[in-house]
Amino acid sequence: MPTAYPHDDSGNGRERNTERFAFRTVPRIKQAIERAAALCGQDMSSFVLAAAYERALETIQAHEVTRLTADDHHAFFDALENPPAPTDKLRAASAHHQETVAKH
Repeated sequence: MPTAYPHDDSGNGRERNTERFAFRTVPRIKQAIERAAALCGQDMSSFVLAAAYERALETIQAHEVTRLTADDHHAFFDALENPPAPTDKLRAASAHHQETVAKH
């Protein structure tokens, strides 16, 4: 049965379900999920899959997006606009890079 999930940015609102998940749980967790699914008017599979998909997208975003405080934001852009002079270590690293990587 085709199903669309929240926050699906695939451009295809309806995709055919072809993949499977199988896992075991304890009775109290299964009962809670069954109850929550019923309260939402969904079958258990749809409820679990939508919840897992939403959590997966949140987790991916949390690992791919960097959030800065106002102070950090200011310091970051200040460093971009007024970069510090390169140190001897940075010059040595750049020379090493040129010798070992950039030539090849």
